[in-house]
Amino acid sequence: MLNGSKTFITNGYSADLVVVAARTSPEKKAKGITLFAVETGMPGFQRGRKLDKVGQPESDTAELFFEDVRLPTENVIGEVDRGFVHMMERLPQERLGGALSNIAHAAQILSETIEYTKERTAFGQSIGSFQHNKFLLADLVTRVEVTQAYVDRCISKHAAGTLTAIDAAKAKWWSAEVQNEVLDSCVQLHGGYGYMTEYRAARAWMDARVTKIWAGSNEIMKELIGRDLGF
Repeated sequence: MLNGSKTFITNGYSADLVVVAARTSPEKKAKGITLFAVETGMPGFQRGRKLDKVGQPESDTAELFFEDVRLPTENVIGEVDRGFVHMMERLPQERLGGALSNIAHAAQILSETIEYTKERTAFGQSIGSFQHNKFLLADLVTRVEVTQAYVDRCISKHAAGTLTAIDAAKAKWWSAEVQNEVLDSCVQLHGGYGYMTEYRAARAWMDARVTKIWAGSNEIMKELIGRDLGF
């Protein structure tokens, strides 16, 4: 029987099926985790409140509760007590997927911001033509393109089956950092309008903040990279 709770579950409020990692052999610690498919309607499976997030309103985030949920053998995903291994096998792909989304998000809003700075005028000239803004945009474009090049290299490695967990950790944290820096600057370049939710730059800025937290926080990514360096 499954007992416990989970929080910060993306689409947990609307999902018909959730994948739960549960301890089946606690004495084995990480080697005693199994993955289960838990379906809507199973006795003992309940959803809590829909959490009120800062951004990404298009997807719900919820609390999930499990009380004496009986799970048949066919609801085991993979092998018993190998759930952690199964998750680790797919974790680099998840983090690479996050990096792809991060840099694509930043690139699109930056492109829109560049057009905005060409059209918006102040003191008789476009705001993008002011030296500070021109230099800032040059910096942002370079950051995005260099990050995209690294992410592309990681995609090639993934396709070849050689992407490591460390490569993926670098791509995840760096792309999230660049994304947030770029979007914060985009808000600044929009001025007061950048703080209004009717503008895409404002909504993108709110949506992006969580990317430095989910799929393993940026601090955890750096910890993994540091361990790989021998520390």
